[in-house]
Parts: sequence; C-alpha cells; structure tokens
Amino acid sequence: MKFLKGSKIYSILTGNCPVCHEESMYVESNPYKLNKVFQMHERCSNCNTKYKIEPSFFYGAMYVSYAVGIAFSVAAFIIAHIFLNASLLVSFFAIVGTLIVFMPVIMRLSRNIWINFFLSYKENAGKA
Repeated sequence: MKFLKGSKIYSILTGNCPVCHEESMYVESNPYKLNKVFQMHERCSNCNTKYKIEPSFFYGAMYVSYAVGIAFSVAAFIIAHIFLNASLLVSFFAIVGTLIVFMPVIMRLSRNIWINFFLSYKENAGKA
C-alpha cells in the first residue's frame, strides 16, 4: 500500500495521520477491540498535527458513517441477492449481519474520511 502514500486514500485506508502519513491516529490499530475503537492519540508524534481539531469534531463523521453503511449494505445485497440468488429475506439478514460485523470498521473509516476532508498531506511534514 506504500504506492498510495501521499494520497487521501492511503490515510483513509490505513488510519494514518492525514498530514504526514507516518503514524496511526488510533491508540489500538485493531478496530475489533471494542473498548478502544474510539481512542485516538491527541497529536501525531511525527508532525504534531492535532487530530481533534475542535470539541465534538468527529460528530460530522456520523454523516459519513451513514453513507459508508449504505455502501456496505448495497454490497451485501448485491452479493447475497444477485450473485448467490438468495431470497429477499435472506438478503435482508445478510445486510443486517454485514452491518453488525463491520460496524467497528465503518466507524473507523468514517472518522478517517471525515478528518481527510479538512487536513491534507504535506510531503515534508514533521521534518524540521
């Protein structure tokens, strides 16, 4: 994934600092450790970027989470109903199961997307 470094996609998929792409924003890299899913470092140790730009900054990620959840739901429906020829009821349960299983990933992706709306990569960030 190093070939994507310098792009917003890299920061979104890896959860690294959106400014320097060197350090994970999260205390725990595994989103399935549910008691630590929202725990973030205060600042990047490499470039000193503050992650929580203002109080309640990540409330905006809820709107992104809705869109990401819809994308996961549509993907689950297409796989279940179109490719596996499941009934609508089974497809519905596939959507619900997908949303439950991937909820920690969706929450992290939403935060990553949200912060990348406001911060951009700087090639020499942290090298001063």
